[in-house]
Amino acid sequence: MSLNTMLIKGAFKDHIVTWVHKYIKARYSENEANIILDDIDHRIALAPSFAGLRQFPEGRGFKQWTGDDSKALMKVYIPAIEGHVPPEMVLTLQALIDFVYIARRNIIDSNSLNALDDALERFHRHHEIFETSGVRPNGFNLPQQHSLIHYHKMIRSFGAPNGLCSSITESKHIKAVKEPWRRSSRFEALNQMLLTNQRLDKLAASHIDFASRGMLTGTCLSYILDKLGLNAPVHNAEAIQVRLEDEPIDIPHLGRNNHVNADLEADADQDAELEGDAVAGPMVIAHVDLAKKSAKRIYADLLADQIGEPELTTHIQRFLHDQLHCSDSNSEASESGAGSSSALPELHEKITLYTSAIATFFAPSDVSGIGGMRYERIRAVDTWRNGPGRYDCVFISTDPTVEGMRGFDIAQMRTQECG
Repeated sequence: MSLNTMLIKGAFKDHIVTWVHKYIKARYSENEANIILDDIDHRIALAPSFAGLRQFPEGRGFKQWTGDDSKALMKVYIPAIEGHVPPEMVLTLQALIDFVYIARRNIIDSNSLNALDDALERFHRHHEIFETSGVRPNGFNLPQQHSLIHYHKMIRSFGAPNGLCSSITESKHIKAVKEPWRRSSRFEALNQMLLTNQRLDKLAASHIDFASRGMLTGTCLSYILDKLGLNAPVHNAEAIQVRLEDEPIDIPHLGRNNHVNADLEADADQDAELEGDAVAGPMVIAHVDLAKKSAKRIYADLLADQIGEPELTTHIQRFLHDQLHCSDSNSEASESGAGSSSALPELHEKITLYTSAIATFFAPSDVSGIGGMRYERIRAVDTWRNGPGRYDCVFISTDPTVEGMRGFDIAQMRTQECG
């Protein structure tokens, strides 16, 4: 039931993507087909900078496809082929993606299984277009697609796959073989690789032993002061997980208040930072934590001139007014007061600007923690990795009364500010 081999690489990349290209080449002349495929590559390359989305500057032309390539392309492929292929092909791809994301959930209930069956029924109904169009004249006797019908039964028998795929063993292969080989002299490297793995295992075991003894809690100074009875011992300090790599990476975890530790946010220019990862802990309300280090402080009027938004100060005042009066029972009076400039709070202090933040949210269909929580980094910087500026796109909740994505608007970050 490997999600990567059977669904993502098999049914999506090896089947649907390949069939779409065959249809285009069979339907149009060589020149027209190349123009359409170039336009698809152009659309893929135009994917915006957004948390969880990967950008493909050269389109879909990979010399060697990996599982991560297929997962990332799956997120942007529907709008790339829209208008170039029949609607039934787009619906086929949509049904397959629905099936994949439901199967990837860490918790699957009866409603999820009903949605899984519905996605499978839609996939089998719409993918007949590939047979009638001549792309698959001999039908669909394919092991990867046949395996789709067994997912419901297997999930009921053995539980949710919870992201099970061959990339798990591949990641172990990278840690145990590829990285030790890179650290070797690359001449008779086997003994060097074994020694590297042995030392890393000993370091990991020592880390666990030291942590169990409380040796990683606090500092040397706090230990001495504790022994001298000059201060209280520290028992609840939060541990920071450090990966044993060339460039250690800090991975945020939920603290005592179920919030991501924003103090782990390093400089936005550090290449070693993770863009997003699973968050351990139970499900909580989505929230955003600003970086520990701010970029600068500036008056609102000057900032409005810099970004070309003359109404910025008024917008901030209205936002502060709404936050201060959000619990008022008389909402009409609050709205009428917000419309009057005299009722808006004065804004004389400087605004603190941040170039990055961490958004934590419930995303059970992505790689997430046991509670379905995940975090992503949001950036708004003038230059990114010695290149042009990076201004991520975000979803903004504009109507919480509407269910699902219809209550969100898409926006692009310019600066992240806090009064």
